[in-house]
Amino acid sequence: MRQRLKELERREVLGLLLVGFLLAGGAAFWFVRTLPSAVRIQALGGGGGGAGGLSSSGAGGGGSGGGYGSSGPPGGPSPPGATPTPSQVVVDVAGWVLKPGVYSLPKGERAVDAIRKAGGARKGADLTSINLAALLSDGEQIIVGKAGSGTPVSSTSTGSSGVGGGSGAPGPGSPVNLNTATLEQLESLPGIGPAFAQRILDYRTQHGSFRTVDDLLNVSGIGDKRLADLKPDVTV
Repeated sequence: MRQRLKELERREVLGLLLVGFLLAGGAAFWFVRTLPSAVRIQALGGGGGGAGGLSSSGAGGGGSGGGYGSSGPPGGPSPPGATPTPSQVVVDVAGWVLKPGVYSLPKGERAVDAIRKAGGARKGADLTSINLAALLSDGEQIIVGKAGSGTPVSSTSTGSSGVGGGSGAPGPGSPVNLNTATLEQLESLPGIGPAFAQRILDYRTQHGSFRTVDDLLNVSGIGDKRLADLKPDVTV
């Protein structure tokens, strides 16, 4: 009987030892398994700025952390203050076209595109003196004349030359060409102020050109006497 009790006590001790060993092994396994995660969390959290170190650009990390919080990759939008390249030019299309006026066209367009933008040339227009393939420049003026009128077709720009090789300003003592003159040149004529000069330009824009000097009589406010005063100083 005593021998049996000793045998039972020995089994209980072995059972307790086995349970303790299993518990210790489980605890060690859990510790080893969770240790790398703790290390990673500590490393990431200590890099500076807390969770901000993980934010992508624009996510609002705001810290001085590592590459995760850096600005976007190179090749993005131009920095503030950079001057953009103009993408359009503004030209004035006048004369013998359907819709004379000022138009905006993409940079790189040509004279023929500007005339098309103005509705195209009217029937009887003379396009032979215009270089239709010439590139447009900002501030340019293209004047389309009427065929058979003897009017030189011109085009002027803000630069030194134009699409059609404009005739330029008249020399001293030269008569002013009604079909190519600027507002300032018209104002230099006797008895012609800013108002009359603008009316002459408006007539030229609406009708394409002056066929003869006598067409000035069609301009509001110009009568026979004023025409007689102007004839020595103007031409077409």
